[in-house]
Amino acid sequence: MNQYPLWRYVLIVVLIIFGVLYAAPNLYGTDPAIQIQPKSGQAVTSDVITKIEDTLLQQHIAYLDAVQQPTGLLIRFKDTEDQLKAQRYIQATVGQSDTVALNLAPRTPHWLRALGAEPMKLGLDLRGGIHFLYRADTHAMLKEHMNSDLRMMSEALQKSNVRYAHITLQSADSKNPDGSIVIAFRDKADRDKGLSLLSSNTAYQDYQFVTSHENDRYFVMAHLSQQAVVGLEEQAVSQNLTTLRNRVNQLGVSEPVIQQQGKNEISVDLPGIQDTARAKEIIGKTATLRFQLVDTQNDPTTASNSGIVPFGDTLYQYEGRPVLLKNEVVLHGKSILNATTITGDDGRPAVSVRAGGSEVSRFNEVTGDNIGKPMATVYVETRAVQHIVNGKVEMTQQQFPKIINIATINNALGNSFQIMGLDSNYAAKNLALLLRSGAYTVPITAISEQTIGPSLGKANIQAGTRACEIGLLLVAIFMLFYYNLFGLIADIALTLNVVFIVAIMSVLGATLTLPGIAAIVLTVGMAVDANVLIYERIREELRNGISPQASIFAGYQRAFVTIVDANVTTLIVATILFALGTGPVQGFAITLIIGLLTSMVTAIFFTRAAINLIYGRRRVENLSIGIKVDMSAANK
Repeated sequence: MNQYPLWRYVLIVVLIIFGVLYAAPNLYGTDPAIQIQPKSGQAVTSDVITKIEDTLLQQHIAYLDAVQQPTGLLIRFKDTEDQLKAQRYIQATVGQSDTVALNLAPRTPHWLRALGAEPMKLGLDLRGGIHFLYRADTHAMLKEHMNSDLRMMSEALQKSNVRYAHITLQSADSKNPDGSIVIAFRDKADRDKGLSLLSSNTAYQDYQFVTSHENDRYFVMAHLSQQAVVGLEEQAVSQNLTTLRNRVNQLGVSEPVIQQQGKNEISVDLPGIQDTARAKEIIGKTATLRFQLVDTQNDPTTASNSGIVPFGDTLYQYEGRPVLLKNEVVLHGKSILNATTITGDDGRPAVSVRAGGSEVSRFNEVTGDNIGKPMATVYVETRAVQHIVNGKVEMTQQQFPKIINIATINNALGNSFQIMGLDSNYAAKNLALLLRSGAYTVPITAISEQTIGPSLGKANIQAGTRACEIGLLLVAIFMLFYYNLFGLIADIALTLNVVFIVAIMSVLGATLTLPGIAAIVLTVGMAVDANVLIYERIREELRNGISPQASIFAGYQRAFVTIVDANVTTLIVATILFALGTGPVQGFAITLIIGLLTSMVTAIFFTRAAINLIYGRRRVENLSIGIKVDMSAANK
C-alpha cells in the first residue's frame, strides 16, 4: 500500500544531488574585484600586468590574486576599501586605453564551475550592480528634424518656381524655445505663393506659419506646434528606451530595470552583472552612425593650415591627414536594420549592413549621383564633459565624431552595403552589435554612471535575513514537537524546498530581490500548510480507528486535491503578476512560481517517499505523528 518503486527513490536522490550541487555556489560568496579590459579588444599584455602589480605593491595595496582572462584581467581583493583605492591607481597606470571597472567575482570552486554551477544573481537591493542615468538631447533631435524639413521646403519651393531670397534655421530663444524655419522673400506676391504652397502641404501640418515684413524683405516663419514637439520628444525617448533594452539583451543581463524618469532621462539598473566593463562599453557607448560625402572640390590641407573651412563643410582627421566632409548626412544609423561581421574583399574585418526606411531612396539617389567619389562613415559618440563655471561644476554634452572608413562609391547603394577598413575583428563585432541593437534616435549623455552597493544597506539586509531564519526555525521547532517524526520529515522537506528554489533560480539565471525573499518565505509557509493538511488528515483517520498504513494512504490521497487546488489558484495569480508587473513585482512573481512548483514536490512526494521508506513493508502499531492510538486490536 505505502510503497514506492525503486526508480522513484532514485529520481528523488538525483533531484536532491542536483539541488545541492547547483545551490552550493551561493554559499561561497563573492570577492570585491577590479576588471581591466583593453578598449582595443586585445588581451592584456604581460608588461601591463607587471606595471599594475608593481603599482599595487608600491601603494601597499594587498590583493588576493590576479587572473588573466581572454579579454582582460581580473584582480580580487579582500575588501571594498582596497578595491576602491586600487581602482584609482590602476586607472592612472593604464590610462584611458583600458576600461577599469569595479566588479564582484564569485568564489565558486573550479569543479563546480566546470559543472555549470554559478551563484544566483541578486538584485540591486540585495547585491548592488551598475546604475546608469542618461539624458536624451531632445533639442538636438528637434534641430535635426527641422533641418530635414528645411531642405524639403526649399526643394518644394524650387520645384514650384517660387522665388525666395534665403531659407535658414533660426536658433531657439526665449520667445521661440524650439527654434523656427525662416524663409525670406523679395516681394509680397512670392511670399503669399510660398505660404499657400507650404501651408497646404500635409507634410508640414505640424507647423504653424507666421508672416512678417521688415525693411524690403517679406518673411514666413514656420514653428513646430507644441503638440508636435511633445509628440516628437516622447517618440524619441521611447525609441531610445527600446534601443537600450536591445543593447542590454545583447549583454544577456537578467531582469534589468530600464525606465524613463521625468521628461527626457532614462534610468538603467543592471543587477548582479558580472562583466561591468562590457556593460560600460556597450550600453555606455552613446553613439550614432552617419554617412557623409567627402568634399573633393576643396583642399583639406589648405583648410587645415589656414583654419578657414569652406561653407557647408566640416574638417576631420583620418589616418593622420585632414579630410573635408560635407555637412549633409545622406544616411543615419537609425535606418540600419541589421549588421553582421564578415571578411571584406581586402581580407580585413568588415561589417555587412542592411538598411531600410524612408532614407534609403535618398541614399540610393545621392550615391548614384556620386559614383566614383569618396564617402565617409562617421561614428559620433556623445559624452558628458565637465566644466568649472563660476566655481561650480557644470556638465555639457559634447560630440566626438570619428571617421572610421572612407570608401569610393562604385555603384548606387541601396538596402545592402559593406563598411570596410575596420581595425580588428573586435572592432567589427562591436560595431555590428551596436548597429544591430539600434542607433540612438537622439544623442544621449551619461550623467550618472556608478557601481552601487545594496540600496537597503547591509544592516537592513542582515536584519531581514535573520528575521527569516528565526521565523523558519520557529516553524521547524513547532513541526518537530507537534508532529514528532513526521514533523522532522516536514522540516527536512522545507530545507530541501529552499535548496531547490535557490538551485533552479541559479540555473535559470533569475534575479533574487528583496520581494523575492518574501516570496520564498511565503512558499515555505504554503509548503508547511500542505504538510499540516496531510498530517491532520492522517490523524483524523487514526482517530476513526483506521490502521496506520491505511491512514497514511488516505491522508495523502484525500489531501492531494485540496493542496493542488490551492497551489493552482496561487499559481494563476503569480503568473498574472509576472505578466503585468514590472521590476520588484516580477521578481516576487517569478520566485513565487518557482517556489510553488518545488513545494509541491517536497511537501507531497519527498515526505511520502520518506514515510514509505520508514513505515512501508512492515507491520505498524503506532505512528510518530504527535498522537498515540493503540491499533493492536485493529491489526489483529
